[in-house]
Amino acid sequence: MAETPSAIPLEKFPQHVAMIMDGNGRWALQRGLPRLAGHKAGTENLRRVIRASVEFGVKYLTIYAFSTENWGRPPEEVKGLMYILEDVIDRELNELNKEGVQLRHIGRLERLAPSLQKKVLDAIEVTRNNDRLILNIAFNYGGRDEIVQAIQRIMKDGVPPEKVTDEMVSKYLYTAGVPDPDLIIRTSGELRVSNFLIWQAAYSEWYVTPTFWPDFNKEEYRQALESFAHRDRRYGKVASGELQESNA
Repeated sequence: MAETPSAIPLEKFPQHVAMIMDGNGRWALQRGLPRLAGHKAGTENLRRVIRASVEFGVKYLTIYAFSTENWGRPPEEVKGLMYILEDVIDRELNELNKEGVQLRHIGRLERLAPSLQKKVLDAIEVTRNNDRLILNIAFNYGGRDEIVQAIQRIMKDGVPPEKVTDEMVSKYLYTAGVPDPDLIIRTSGELRVSNFLIWQAAYSEWYVTPTFWPDFNKEEYRQALESFAHRDRRYGKVASGELQESNA
């Protein structure tokens, strides 16, 4: 049974949480370690966060693992990140499958090594019938690139301009069929979107913490969910109380 934090009414609980897992490199540098050690520590923490998501009853979790811009990092770091992804699939797939986690990939696969592409696709296939938690892994992902590809596919399908709607564009995105994120959590204190879910995050609530990703624990995750529950989501409108006052 899901361990929904008691302070959060079910109607205020986020269905979809997205996370920008930032601060691995700085976490490592503070400890006199190479940056790759920070990424490994961040990967270990991801296991705990996924488990907490299952326990809390989050239905969709999207994690920003590797952006289209990350290819510009030092070659040894990029190579190490690819190895970490492959190692995570090898070590964690069976456990994630047992936990009822369905793995999905959002982003481009074609730049990954063929062997890694196969492992990603095999993991997606193995877990495709799970529905306890839908885990979207944004790897080689960029928000602008996603929108450009969606536009290209719409044009290729010959859709007349007047038929293009918000709903149609959403169906051409990587996240088709997944509700937009209710809450986006960013660790390490940086105040920027970083090309993440640009279309989908139009009305998402944000929770930014100075904590580096490897130290982002279950308790702070709970605090983020409780912070979300106390917010008044207006979607560009006014709060009901303000509307009543204006009509008085």
